[in-house]
Amino acid sequence: MTSTEPAPPPIDTATAHPARRYNYWLGGKDNFAADRQSADAIEAIFPSIRTAALENRRFLHRAVRYLVRDAGIRQFLDIGTGLPTADNTHDVAQRHAPQSRIVYVDNDPLVLAHARALLTSDPRGATAYLDADLRDPGKILTDKTLTDTLDLTQPVALLLVAILHFLPDTQQAHGIVHTLTDALPAGSFLVITHATTDLLDPDTARTLDTTDIPGRGDFTARTRTQVEHFLDGLDLVPPGLTVISDWRPDPDTTAPQQQDVSIYGAVARKR
Repeated sequence: MTSTEPAPPPIDTATAHPARRYNYWLGGKDNFAADRQSADAIEAIFPSIRTAALENRRFLHRAVRYLVRDAGIRQFLDIGTGLPTADNTHDVAQRHAPQSRIVYVDNDPLVLAHARALLTSDPRGATAYLDADLRDPGKILTDKTLTDTLDLTQPVALLLVAILHFLPDTQQAHGIVHTLTDALPAGSFLVITHATTDLLDPDTARTLDTTDIPGRGDFTARTRTQVEHFLDGLDLVPPGLTVISDWRPDPDTTAPQQQDVSIYGAVARKR
């Protein structure tokens, strides 16, 4: 950001934010006491949450690697970016295809404050950051930052990783995803991950659903069937919709128990 750009909006350090909570679970330092309190309360109910967060990150890396190396994708729209960590989307994509172009989208002021870290691109490609909300897909798709960086007549990989479960209205969530994918050309891809309680024991699932956790917000775990509907009309890349740790795992890794992850994930291609 240059000195002529407006300052980021104030950061509410007293209220937990999902991006900062996720950063804490991954061992990052960009979080505050409220984030840690909320994260610890969730971990007390679901002790393997740090494993789940790490597996979510590993899935993102594998999916981006597949899209670049095997599917030939060179454009990425990453909505719900979160805070920079090792191997962001552009790091993985440009490692294999330096000309890759990436637009990050998030609405957290702390992510905006860290935009410089996200915008470090290989000069042969490009990265950009858009301060916007997933709940307004029209604004995202028409913003000049996006249209100056990505060519929407060419295939784009849309990444919705660990964000859809923060949209409580399932019909609205499905509509937003379909609005975004409808705007992309044939040959584009959708990558999603979504939390579920399908695999948890009933007591844990019930406790997660009913406990008032400070700062959890509108978190909504969904069933496999509900998650499948995000992928309607798309061709699933094998192995299809599965627990993220089981999606094309690296051969030198040992997958955790599915119930310790409890996140579905998929990569799907638009016809």
